[in-house]
Amino acid sequence: MSASSINYGTNPPIQFGTDGWRGIIADDFTFSNVCKVTRAIATYLEKAYSKDRPVLVSYDPRFLADQFAYTAANVLADLGWTVKIVDRDCPTPVIAYNAKHLNSAGALMFTASHNPAPYCGIKYIPDYAGPATTDITDTIVAALASASDLPPENKNSQNITTFDPKPEYLKFLYSVIDVDRIRSAKLKVKFDALYSTSRGYLDEVLAHCGCETESFHIHRDVLFGGGMPEPKPEQLVELIAAVKADHADMGLATDGDADRFGVIDELGNYLTPNTILLVLARHLLKNKGKKGAIVRTVATTHLLDNLAAKYDLELIETAVGFKYVGQQMRETTVLIGGEESGGLSIIGHIPEKDGILADMLIAEMVAYEGKPLSQLVSEAIADASGPLYNTRLDMHLTTAHKEAVLTAIPSNPPTEIAGIGVKELGRKDGIKLYLDEGSWVLLRPSGTEPLIRVYIETTTPEKLTQISKFMESLIDNLK
Repeated sequence: MSASSINYGTNPPIQFGTDGWRGIIADDFTFSNVCKVTRAIATYLEKAYSKDRPVLVSYDPRFLADQFAYTAANVLADLGWTVKIVDRDCPTPVIAYNAKHLNSAGALMFTASHNPAPYCGIKYIPDYAGPATTDITDTIVAALASASDLPPENKNSQNITTFDPKPEYLKFLYSVIDVDRIRSAKLKVKFDALYSTSRGYLDEVLAHCGCETESFHIHRDVLFGGGMPEPKPEQLVELIAAVKADHADMGLATDGDADRFGVIDELGNYLTPNTILLVLARHLLKNKGKKGAIVRTVATTHLLDNLAAKYDLELIETAVGFKYVGQQMRETTVLIGGEESGGLSIIGHIPEKDGILADMLIAEMVAYEGKPLSQLVSEAIADASGPLYNTRLDMHLTTAHKEAVLTAIPSNPPTEIAGIGVKELGRKDGIKLYLDEGSWVLLRPSGTEPLIRVYIETTTPEKLTQISKFMESLIDNLK
């Protein structure tokens, strides 16, 4: 993202999205606003926990993220809380696990995840080690109006101590994955940290599991090398080239706070999160003998539905946002839960997305099967009666045009789309049109800009093109 594309100087209100508040450093993400948000979070803490439980504070590698975190720690200490702050930038799943392990009052995580360098963010992680549910964030948002933005007095800074969250997390991770099986496979792995919090974590885990590993971008760079800390193909050019040149078994990456994964197969192909969810669901069933519900968001592939039906498993569809997946993980036995944007967790793990776990499960699967990753992908797709083809259209509309679309389609839904019959209209999150032949279309408006995202999945590339053109025309005509 270029500087010219960032909307500076608007001083927008603090808004909590599906996973906390994000803003532009020095514009709206300021020390005074950090104080304000921290005090609003403390309002919830006062209602939910006693002060004999510590509050954890963590941060990713971004510019000033550590200083924002220490400011928040001092605000909490001034309010009488004992605070434990991490000794270096830390993955979100790691601080989430420690929030539960240390019997804390939850954790504040300063991160903008996969967003570009000018952004920072803060999210609250409760003691159950997953994203805060809507009732919790609603309480925090309600407290914002009366929360002070004055700097902390630092009167109780002795109540702040640093700690290393890594050992307990790694001990837990090694109890979830089959370390000996991975060691026996002697895998050759390329790892791109993308300057993220996973450096010093995923490379250490790979070494512990006996993998021959070459690592890239394993130092802190607050500008993320001039790119984005997002494990997408355009950011993984060097990783893809290294996998192909050295005939590695796979390439692995994470996003900025290591809760999302990126996977390259041995041929240099980028594997989408939809594909990774499918192959790992099958791996857990076939190789590890696990059972439970498969949970996906409304925007995630229905190949998971096909796999669930084949193995007689419950399929649960949630709204977009891992907090809804995590909530299901706390309420029922879930084999795997995830979303098309690159987050997942599994049975026996915390109800938080974990890119380190996801990457190591891919290594574990290849170790179990003794087959190339590309072949395992083909077998999983066939097992789920695939393939299915999907895409996402980002349609920039005026606010009035966006509202017209969101009103017109539910009130008068099309009976067919590109010649395929519409069976049902769902309103779990946005507008989802379930079509014949296993196809579907989802329209989700952006909450912060005049944009509608259109997700499409169908059975052939030709139909994908046809449905895309149909939806573009339909939306254009609803001005």
